Amino acid sequence: MSERQSIHGQWSNRLVFILAATGSAVGLGNIWKFPYIAGENGGGTFVLVYLVCIALIGIPIMMAEIMLGRRGKQSPINTMATLASEEGKSNGWAALGWMGVVAGFLILSYYSVIAGWAMSYVFRTGSGMFTGATADGVSSIFSDLVSDPEKLIAWHTIFMVLTMVVVSRGVKAGLEKAVTFLMPLLFALLLLVLGYSMTTGYFSQGLEFLFTPGEITGKAILIAMGHAFFTLSLGMGAIMVYGSYLPKTTSITQASLWVAFADTAVALIAGMAIFPIVFANGLEPGAGPGLIFKTLPIAFGHMEGGILIGVMFFLLVVFAAWTSAISLIEPAVAYMVENKGYKRVYSSVLIGIVTWFVGLGSVFSFNIWADKTWSIPFLFEDKNFFDTLDYLTANIMLPLGGLFIAIFAGWLMRKQASTEELNTLPVIYKVWLFLVKFVTPVAVIIVFLKAVSVI
Repeated sequence: MSERQSIHGQWSNRLVFILAATGSAVGLGNIWKFPYIAGENGGGTFVLVYLVCIALIGIPIMMAEIMLGRRGKQSPINTMATLASEEGKSNGWAALGWMGVVAGFLILSYYSVIAGWAMSYVFRTGSGMFTGATADGVSSIFSDLVSDPEKLIAWHTIFMVLTMVVVSRGVKAGLEKAVTFLMPLLFALLLLVLGYSMTTGYFSQGLEFLFTPGEITGKAILIAMGHAFFTLSLGMGAIMVYGSYLPKTTSITQASLWVAFADTAVALIAGMAIFPIVFANGLEPGAGPGLIFKTLPIAFGHMEGGILIGVMFFLLVVFAAWTSAISLIEPAVAYMVENKGYKRVYSSVLIGIVTWFVGLGSVFSFNIWADKTWSIPFLFEDKNFFDTLDYLTANIMLPLGGLFIAIFAGWLMRKQASTEELNTLPVIYKVWLFLVKFVTPVAVIIVFLKAVSVI
């Protein structure tokens, strides 16, 4: 088979791809969710179980998704149609690509709204709004923000414009330049906040919260399995389309291991950075999403140098969201360029505007539509627009996407094709094939059944 070439270009080298894929994987969940669920579900024991789950679920599917992307060299929709045709399978497999593209589009529509909150908090913190504020005062500031649709729309718009600007410039001038600038900055900001945490006098307590071995329950194992899958941005087309820009000479195995390592490292360092601040200020470590917007601002408002530390922290959150956002919109933009013949700039603006428009539903979920709810029989009842999109994408579309990626790569793709793409040691290939055929699909099915409350 003559090697395909992506019409969109390719990454300059392996490091750029690792930065891009890590940028896609590192998001809001790494900053607050992983540290929180680790501390609440067995500490060090949970972290160990989570790492095993990354190895058994996350890395095999990531390798499969990158492999399919590089093999197809197109948007996820066209890649799956092409590869299915090559293997003599139904062109219905293009639906896998469609599901990923739609999931990414829907996720970005509400992700942009949350990222807008973080952007507004950069300026709120910088202006000294939280200085000396009480818990009620901080809560009131947050309530005032989310109850004002005009402010939310403004921040949502700014974030979507920033995302469209990067994507419209293409692989080398847009995506590559953005990640090579943003990711090192993100790591630097994270390390600066970590450095501050070491001076609080509660650093050891933070480490103890995260890493002390504790009792591990069946529920905690399921949580670890679920987060290991979701944290690497699998099943939504982002990793597949990034894989389509990967040079043939780059090792998929090595790149996947580096991305998994970097993503996990960010989550652990974030925990080590956040929880000493939480404990030093007598705050509640189990505050979940509220930890970012309702709890930490209290700490920033009372600590020495809190304005600077707070601004850096919320910039960190914005950068993490931004690098994820450009990967979420890229599959849809790539499809428009390939199938409609549109210029990339036009495609980016068009998809961005539609995404922005759908995002208005999430904006209104916190204010004028707060009482409007939806129900889907056997799945959920009385969820607002924002929660409905979150549930459908995270609990239905992404696990199914990951499951079918594993099935196609492990069971339907010829060994000659997969060995050619992975180009790794025979023993590593055999381990990957065993995991992606037998272990990973079962694990993802369990994650899916837990997510829809069947188990």
